[in-house]
Amino acid sequence: MQGVGFRYFVEQAANALGLSGWVRNADDGSVEVYAAGNTAQLSELAGLLWKGPRWAEVRGVDESEAPLEDQRGFFVRQ
Repeated sequence: MQGVGFRYFVEQAANALGLSGWVRNADDGSVEVYAAGNTAQLSELAGLLWKGPRWAEVRGVDESEAPLEDQRGFFVRQ
């Protein structure tokens, strides 16, 4: 997914949905997303993650619950 703007796609989508959290590249080449919001917001983001930006090839989306972090806004984490 590198080089197709996936992290920035996620950042824009999450901010438009009013979510808080972050997105970053994982060491294995995948993209990790932490998002906090209501069920409808998170479901909408999950659907968008399956599509990705125009040139992305999404092979899968794994979802799991995570401890709540004190985040404000949504950003790309390095």
